[in-house]
This record gives sequence, structure tokens and C-alpha cells, in this order.
Amino acid sequence: KYNHFSNFQMATKLWAILLVLFTTLLTSSAQILWKIGSAALSFNIVNILTNYYLIGGVLLYIVGGALIIISFRGGEVSVLYPIFATSYIWVSLLSMYFLNEVMNIFKWSGIFAIIAGIVLIGYGSKKATVEEAGVV
Repeated sequence: KYNHFSNFQMATKLWAILLVLFTTLLTSSAQILWKIGSAALSFNIVNILTNYYLIGGVLLYIVGGALIIISFRGGEVSVLYPIFATSYIWVSLLSMYFLNEVMNIFKWSGIFAIIAGIVLIGYGSKKATVEEAGVV
């Protein structure tokens, strides 16, 4: 049976990787803005519509969503999406600076686990590409 995806190969382009990294910064900033905006949030329409932190966070998420879709056109999801996981790292670091949150051993362990996972996926992707090319 013919599978139309069987011959589909795409090398991930540098611009796509850089765009995903930039997107992680946008969405991480959006989360910080949401946190700041939620401190002054009361549930009336005027307060919500004038909460510029909340609105800024929503706008950053919209832009980030559009950019992540564009970046997927330039590479493999299995390579790009783990890079998107760095947003958890950015949120943790930005929270320390802007929200005075304290990092404990569990949070640092999580950050190192994310970094290790990204490195392993990158290594596995590179190894698979070399094996497919018959260069083993």
C-alpha cells in the first residue's frame, strides 16, 4: 500500500529553529504578563478590558501562535516542538526576575531535564538523518 508520507523528508532550517526560540520568548513573556495582570483582576468587564498586562499577554500569545505555525513550515515538528519546550525554562527565569519567585531544587531539576531532553532529541534526529543517508 502506498503511503504518501513515506518519501517525505525535511531538514529543519536554521530560520525555523530561531523563530521557534523567539516564539518561546514571546509566549513566556505572555505568561508573565498574565500573572501580573491576574493580581489586579476583578471580574467586571471594564476591569478586564483595561487590564493592559492581560491584554498584552493575549496579544503575545496570538503572535506566538502565528509564528509557531510559520516555523513548522521550515522544519520537522519532532525537532522544533522540543525547542518550544524551552518556554518552561524562560518562564522560570523570567519569574525569578519579574515576580521575585524562588527557584528550588525541583525547579532546577526540571530545567536540566528539559535541556537534556532537547539535546537527546537533537542527537537522535541527527543520528537518524545520518543513518537514512547511509553514512553510518
